[in-house]
Amino acid sequence: MTYKSYPRIRDNSDYTSIISMRHYERLRALLTDAEAGGCAKDLIEADSEPIPDEAHRLPPTLLVDVRDDMKVMQEEIFGPILPIATYRSLDEAISYVNQRPRPLALYYFDRDRARTRDVLQRTTSGGVTLNDVALHFFIDDLPFGGIGPSGMGVYHSFDGFETFSHKKSVFVQSRFNATRLFSPPYGKRLNKLLKFLIGA
Repeated sequence: MTYKSYPRIRDNSDYTSIISMRHYERLRALLTDAEAGGCAKDLIEADSEPIPDEAHRLPPTLLVDVRDDMKVMQEEIFGPILPIATYRSLDEAISYVNQRPRPLALYYFDRDRARTRDVLQRTTSGGVTLNDVALHFFIDDLPFGGIGPSGMGVYHSFDGFETFSHKKSVFVQSRFNATRLFSPPYGKRLNKLLKFLIGA
């Protein structure tokens, strides 16, 4: 399959390598596990020569017919691998998302406003980008963070200041105060005061 943005992978300076051999091997292991489980793999590349492992470059890879028990569906990928889970209706897709741990981000592609609003109202995620991916992270004024298993708290702009700051409570009791009226020994005086305060 020809890929217009990256017609070459092996010696293309526009296409990045995996940051280290360890992470390259981790991604290869995810692909091996998926293929062993019966997953179809589709490499999007135009290179006629294979890419040596020493370059630790993976072409963009689509995984079709994935299952939840595959490692690629249980671990964070951080690489050019995209598992494809199919669905027949929007309700089915929303149910699929809601039955799993809260995602850090949700990317939804649709120009229909009613369907988009339906997805936003019926799903919970750390953040959302519509008709693109990851761009909500780069907007400094938008709070970024997860929810539930994907993380707690948000940062960026003033939200980041509040998240990484500790608000210390300090209460100073006045020398002359009414708390002594609520101290033991309890008796008729306290009963009258309580009745006056709560209107009993």
